[in-house]
Amino acid sequence: MESLYLLIPISIILAFVIGYFFWWSSKNGQFDDLEGPAHRILMDDDNTFTEDK
Repeated sequence: MESLYLLIPISIILAFVIGYFFWWSSKNGQFDDLEGPAHRILMDDDNTFTEDK
């Protein structure tokens, strides 16, 4: 029972810290373009190997 007096405040503080970092990352635009990096990987225009022929 004594461990709950320690674990409950720690879990509440941890929830606020996680919420703060989620708010901070969404405010700074981390979730603005979720599909762009995936499309850049697939549509790579690196033609260095084909130009050497």
